[in-house]
Amino acid sequence: MSRTRWRLGLSATAFLVAAGLVPAPAHAEDVTDYAITVDPAAKGAKIDDTMYGVFFEDINRAADGGLYAELVQNRSFEYSTADNSSYTPLTSWTVQGTAQALNDGGRLNERNRTYLSLAAGSSVTNAGYNTGIHVDEGKRYDFSVWARADAGTTLTVSLQDADGTLATARKVAVTKSGWAQYKAAFTATRTSSNGRLTVASAAAAALDMVSLFPRDTYRGEPNGLRKDLAEKVAALHPGFVRFPGGCLVNTGSMEDYSETSGYQRKRSYQWKDTVGPVEQRATNANFWGYNQSYGLGYYEYFRLSEDIGAMPLPVVPALVTGCGQNKAVVDEALLKRHIQDTLDLIEFANGPASSTWGKVRARMGHAKPFHLTHIEVGNEENLPEEFFARFKEFRAAIQAKYPDIQVISNSGPDDSGSTFDTAWQLNKDAKVDMVDEHYYNSPQWFLQNNDRYDSYDRNGPKVFLGEYASQGNTFKNGLTEAAFMTGLERNADVVKLASYAPLFANEDYVQWRPDLIWFNNHASWNSANYEVQKLFMNNVGDRVVPSTATGTPSLLAPITGAVGLSTWATTAAYDDVKVTGADGNTLLTDDFSGGAAQWTHTGGGSWSVQDGQYVQTDVNAENTMVSAGDPSWHDYDLKVKATKKAGKEGFLVAFGVKDTGNYYWWNIGGWNNTQSAVEQAVGGGKSTLISKAGSVETGRAYDIDVKVRGRQVTLYLDGQEWGGFTDDKPAEPFRQVVTKDQKTGDLIVKVVNAQDAAARTAIDLGRAKVASKARVTTLAAGPDAVNSETSTAVAPVTSTFDGVAGKFSYTFPANSVTFLRIRQR
Repeated sequence: MSRTRWRLGLSATAFLVAAGLVPAPAHAEDVTDYAITVDPAAKGAKIDDTMYGVFFEDINRAADGGLYAELVQNRSFEYSTADNSSYTPLTSWTVQGTAQALNDGGRLNERNRTYLSLAAGSSVTNAGYNTGIHVDEGKRYDFSVWARADAGTTLTVSLQDADGTLATARKVAVTKSGWAQYKAAFTATRTSSNGRLTVASAAAAALDMVSLFPRDTYRGEPNGLRKDLAEKVAALHPGFVRFPGGCLVNTGSMEDYSETSGYQRKRSYQWKDTVGPVEQRATNANFWGYNQSYGLGYYEYFRLSEDIGAMPLPVVPALVTGCGQNKAVVDEALLKRHIQDTLDLIEFANGPASSTWGKVRARMGHAKPFHLTHIEVGNEENLPEEFFARFKEFRAAIQAKYPDIQVISNSGPDDSGSTFDTAWQLNKDAKVDMVDEHYYNSPQWFLQNNDRYDSYDRNGPKVFLGEYASQGNTFKNGLTEAAFMTGLERNADVVKLASYAPLFANEDYVQWRPDLIWFNNHASWNSANYEVQKLFMNNVGDRVVPSTATGTPSLLAPITGAVGLSTWATTAAYDDVKVTGADGNTLLTDDFSGGAAQWTHTGGGSWSVQDGQYVQTDVNAENTMVSAGDPSWHDYDLKVKATKKAGKEGFLVAFGVKDTGNYYWWNIGGWNNTQSAVEQAVGGGKSTLISKAGSVETGRAYDIDVKVRGRQVTLYLDGQEWGGFTDDKPAEPFRQVVTKDQKTGDLIVKVVNAQDAAARTAIDLGRAKVASKARVTTLAAGPDAVNSETSTAVAPVTSTFDGVAGKFSYTFPANSVTFLRIRQR
């Protein structure tokens, strides 16, 4: 089909635009013609109810200060330099008078090791999270504290902000010399997001577990979940909840939190630490640089899953660390203990209330089983052989005792490469049920890889896409993810589960972007990506209806661009740069004997000419790009000598450089000097095109040669061919899939148009007999649109289209996701 220019008639889209219900395309007269042909008589893949879910990891303060509704930060005085170098046991507290955090025999219990000794006439004030403690006028808040005072005392508990009191102060009489819990309740007299909680004592006292909870939690549960955040998860209607990680389960020590292990704080997430009374749960250093209290633990995860009608899908450590640590734990007794812990977890979830761990669950308030059916062992292990040896032991033990539990493996941290290939082969050979894949790639990658699962073995392990996202929260990112999701559904016989990641981000404590739901201490908002996920999750269907669509005309020009040099957490020296055209003409030559005037510095770091070499000297700087040449160059050879001088990684040689966000580079000795790869940056987001294990030596000069011919690139290291690739996959902006809702009989036509032109589309429903009206849900906005606390640029619009027939036309707006629900007669 060809691109034409025309004026929109009074189509459904034109009517919606005129009515202001969807934004007009960026260029209202630009239209591309497409055709969709549906075969309603053919039987496509069955789609499971659990197809789409969510992944909760405690990253970006997703738990404490987030989904866990506790308003007091560091309530148990357990913060430590082990969590973050800036922390002390009094982080987020201020003292009036005299107070001291103690770790001695007077503690509340062995796992809650630090408490506060407060002198007579002294007080402590807590600052909460973000700007402070948020309270709403007229709402109730429950205070509690564990305290002891040898001579008895009265605690005065107050809520205030800079403008005055927020609730009537409460007096709490501490009557026992031993530890006991004391409670009080507040009603907020006005709304504030800057509140402070103060506890003052008339006489000397010891305090621990100082807590303030909103009464209005999700489903009204004590020790519960923040209502607005839990409701946003529930509104997705996810088929499963994967938890608790992520990097939390495969980093740090695999020991327990006990005297025997020295109360190690940097531990992997272990489920037994997180159940039972909250004051008896262990504390831990979170991998992402803060403390996790475990107030939100396995019991709460299971309850959330049950409450929202989702399948719980826990992940347990495999005793091989990842996320940059990459160490296999060799301790047979420890391995057996973790395997037994996993069996105990299944009993905790599914065992009768009379069983050892079922009794623990029942005492926590849930006598009935949670009906656990899936469990995942490990997460993104970068040592596939070592991981798989341990995985097999976990699987054998689980299958022997619980043969109905499906045990899920993984394929490492990347979407391709030697680790991925090795892991997949091991999984196939062992006939693993399901393999978890993870990838975070550019929007371009998601448009190019809609067909990723078309060629997967239909008889091999199924795929769990446990973590994925394009690199941003603009509507463009949501569009490209939606385009990719049509491919997931089309391949629902292979891809059985999929979850965007991460789920939450507190805007003031961000370690990872992008994220699905954003929040602070008083508000939360849906990203554009969330709106896409919600649209798909609420309109899944039960079976794929086979369909085909025409593509977008495109001409792939040769790879063009200048050349560049860069480093990442490394100092390196470059010399003898030469760029030669395919015709033999010299385009650039530089031995730096006369300076570096040909080079433009667009990145970080510090570059200078030293001893006839161009040297980047800041060992901590990342992405220090300098570039030279003409962005229109194509079909050339780039040769350069590179020497690593110091630091964590190797060096980066760029080609096809258009600007700071669009280029290719050969990352030699990347990922802490463990592998080399070619990465493509498009619009600032990077994707890996080819990767291999390997490292570079410090002080050794390497000869690098990059040959660019058309869209084919061949790479040579020290005269030997290292690898190559052809970047000729079209980034198709028009994608579709059709599914059927068995309950309603609806055909659900799902179309993504990720371009600035409208898509005028002829739709052929075959011989399906359909009603003339369709329910339409449209997401349409500018590609750079972003949702925020104060502005919702991307939101669904519902309408009715009265023009459906066996064959009909529909114009899908530019930059849109549209779902047509068509009733079959």
